[in-house]
Amino acid sequence: MNRDSLQAYGDLANDIQEIFATEQEIHNRVSAIGAAISRDYAGKDVVLIGVLKGVLCFMADLVRTITIPVEVDFISISGYSAKEPFHGVVRFVKDVEVPVENRHIIFVEDVVDTGLTLNYLLRNLRARNPASLEVCTLFNKPDRRLIEARIKYTGFDLPDFFVVGYGLDHRERYRNLPFVGILKPGALLNKRGPK
Repeated sequence: MNRDSLQAYGDLANDIQEIFATEQEIHNRVSAIGAAISRDYAGKDVVLIGVLKGVLCFMADLVRTITIPVEVDFISISGYSAKEPFHGVVRFVKDVEVPVENRHIIFVEDVVDTGLTLNYLLRNLRARNPASLEVCTLFNKPDRRLIEARIKYTGFDLPDFFVVGYGLDHRERYRNLPFVGILKPGALLNKRGPK
């Protein structure tokens, strides 16, 4: 996607410093991951579990590339802010609804960053006795890792940039961009999403 075709996205595109992954590059990687999952889990009882909202685009495209039967569910979490008394605590806003026990779970993330939240969520899911539990992420940020994270399927390794698009947001904006772009520093400071 060149700069001219970005203009269709108006102000959103003006905030992009550089495109990190084009729509076609994302499509190619998601298709490759879907093919690998289809091969690796043939004949198994598989559930994909994603974390809302950032994983929405990735999960939708990934499911359409998988050629074996799978179920899909989502969780939603909220972390307390620094101003709240339980800083660093993650709480479930929405938990999984499908049974997990004795099933092969693929935990799908948009970005694996420090690994802290991922570690908490995986411990929670392991306590429910799945047959197996693996991680699939579109973007891996190994330079930011604080806790080791074992990831079976990775789309892209991402340097320590703030990226948006393809479901990733900044203050609830930019999710609708079909590519992933590096946000200009000024956009990080100045833009505000809906109240």
